[in-house]
Amino acid sequence: MANPNSVLPLYEKNWYKHNYKRVLDSIILILLLMLLGYRLIFVNNYSLPWFVAFMCECWFTLGWIFTISTQWNPALVKTYPQRLLQSVSVEELPAVDIFVTTADDELEPPIITVNTVLSLLSLDYPSHKLSCYVSDDACSPLIFYALQQASNFAKHWVPFCKKYNVQTRAPFRYFIDDNDECMTNNEEFRQEWLQMKDMYENLIREIDVYPKSIPCLFEGEFAAFSNTTRTNHPAIIKVIWENKEMVEDGLPHLIYLSREKRPKQPHHFKAGAMNVLVNFLNPYWIY
Repeated sequence: MANPNSVLPLYEKNWYKHNYKRVLDSIILILLLMLLGYRLIFVNNYSLPWFVAFMCECWFTLGWIFTISTQWNPALVKTYPQRLLQSVSVEELPAVDIFVTTADDELEPPIITVNTVLSLLSLDYPSHKLSCYVSDDACSPLIFYALQQASNFAKHWVPFCKKYNVQTRAPFRYFIDDNDECMTNNEEFRQEWLQMKDMYENLIREIDVYPKSIPCLFEGEFAAFSNTTRTNHPAIIKVIWENKEMVEDGLPHLIYLSREKRPKQPHHFKAGAMNVLVNFLNPYWIY
């Protein structure tokens, strides 16, 4: 571990003053207090309208005091996440669990869910410390099939992102403007970029073009999806990819999970799905 005295700070907080705004806020506060004083001086004219006006002005004054107290000393915080590894070693970084939820394979197309998962799997974080849990609240075999295909693509996409420091890690956003990336003089990058784009287009065809009945044969890995409906199915947990060797530059864990749902039991929609995910990872947590 690096010497703490020699490590640069992870953030800087710069305070700045708005003298003009402070003067204006102070004048408004003084006027409000003078108005309250005026009401109290003429308390002999007490009536129901007087009481309502006095209560409203007291409430507004109190709110104004809280407002200017929070804005009196504004600060601009600038973070430096790239300095994190300078202060701690890789082994000291905590394990991170990422939750992705989906509830409808028609309103939320599988390719969108896949892009979300791919962008998370390629985060600039040690792979053996990263786990992605996909909660499919519709128990859709198509989502599971799409994640299986995406895991094969991720074996190439994740190393590509880390090798070339790709910042836009969702493929559908990364390949939306292909002209700028192809203008580079790096022939190796250009060839790998074209290869990745072809692989992503094949992934789209595998998920979108093929009939939905293909992943619904209910054989092998898909046998658990037989005799299930959107609102009536048992709990299904599938480990799509596991980094067994705990390789730092490998592929993070990818787990598919669909909680149990029964027609006569309230499921609380996505909030219930998140509750199941949290309790699945740690039964002592309460969400």
